[in-house]
Amino acid sequence: MDKSLEKVVLPKFDKEKYFKDAEAVLAQRKTVEEVADKVCEEGFSNIVLLGIGGTEFELGPIEYQIKKYSNIDVELVNAADANTVHPKKITKDTLVITASASGDTVEIVEAAKWIVEIGAHVVAFTKKEKPLGQIVQTVIEAEVTTGGCEFSYVLFDLLAFRILHNKGTFPKYEQFAKGMDGIFQNLYDIRVQFDDRAEKIAKAYYNAPYSIFTGSGAAWGETILFAMCILEEMQWVRTRPVTSAQFFHGTLELVEEGVPVFVIKGEDEFRNQDTRVEKFLKQIEHKETVVIDTAEFALDGVDKEFRPIFTPMIVTALLTDRVASYYETYTKHNLQYRSEERRVGKECRSRWSPYH
Repeated sequence: MDKSLEKVVLPKFDKEKYFKDAEAVLAQRKTVEEVADKVCEEGFSNIVLLGIGGTEFELGPIEYQIKKYSNIDVELVNAADANTVHPKKITKDTLVITASASGDTVEIVEAAKWIVEIGAHVVAFTKKEKPLGQIVQTVIEAEVTTGGCEFSYVLFDLLAFRILHNKGTFPKYEQFAKGMDGIFQNLYDIRVQFDDRAEKIAKAYYNAPYSIFTGSGAAWGETILFAMCILEEMQWVRTRPVTSAQFFHGTLELVEEGVPVFVIKGEDEFRNQDTRVEKFLKQIEHKETVVIDTAEFALDGVDKEFRPIFTPMIVTALLTDRVASYYETYTKHNLQYRSEERRVGKECRSRWSPYH
């Protein structure tokens, strides 16, 4: 990192607590690996990644990576959809991986009940004492309160790539996992490097009529998470998230003056799709174009071949943390409160649940 940035103090960021949380997550590596070893020893026919909202988007990169590195039958399934149709592919031989920070996400808890009943092994990243933790067979927990979603990504990645290693499709697991040792320092440095730009972005576009977000590959989950779960849900800012590939089949017609288009460029095989969007916007001379390229940020200690795996962590540091914090400053909407909760109370989600 640039020496001139070493003394920068990030607003709305508890550095000391962040690194304590980082230690807690990294300390879970052995536990996660033991879980991966156990489920592989038990055997499974397929993997279902179960989520909804932010959790579903966080699990998206895992589906992509498992498909990339193996021929394991894996599918990302929306929990509400699963409760509606009870997919036949979820059987007693299925390994189900899910997560809920609160431990009481209504749709996930409901799905876990019937999935456990049919005999499938459910591994949940949650709190043991919460409803989800009381239902599933295996719980992995790490109490963290700072940062973006990188803590989840680290735990998800360790589980997924250990499974791939055990299946013989990811032989460099130890080399990959070693890169985790310094990842949180890297992500802190990235925050510092990007902070000034993050404020300028928020100041320029927080009051736009709506914003278009494009992304693909491993970066797509975090891109839509930021647009939908942070800007829409927590900041009440209108967005149109769309994959870089689908952008050319409808959304490009919505690009007009005053509408910012965010191009989130990752570093995997899908990067050319992001570049295509970027080139199109340059061709039409769209002034409100924001290109955020993860390749511009250093990851010391991470081998180049593994950088695409860490892409969602970079995006969460840039968007879900720094840009979000400045949107909060300018919109004056607290990131901890949803507008629906302010209107009808914090229990509105459970009251609206179709499962009660």
